[in-house]
Amino acid sequence: MAAVTHVCTIDYVAKMLGEDVELLEAIISNDDNLTYGNIVSVYAGADETVTALTDDGIAELKDMIRDARITTETWHEFLEDFVDDAEIAARIKAKSRR
Repeated sequence: MAAVTHVCTIDYVAKMLGEDVELLEAIISNDDNLTYGNIVSVYAGADETVTALTDDGIAELKDMIRDARITTETWHEFLEDFVDDAEIAARIKAKSRR
């Protein structure tokens, strides 16, 4: 297994994938949703942390979202299963209907 030499912040990952940052934050807020070690907390100060992903974490998240978007029904089920914040889930569902 190769050593991790860099990580990407969740904001940057959202831009790379063209996804809503709050959606990605909601998915990875439960660290059981990605393989252990793919979500990294970067401490930027005493009370400031930034969430980041390894390359494997980005690939895993991208595949998870791609598979969920096969149909509107699977996408909505995915949002219900992985996004605990009802407002975020409703906003993302509304975007998918456009």
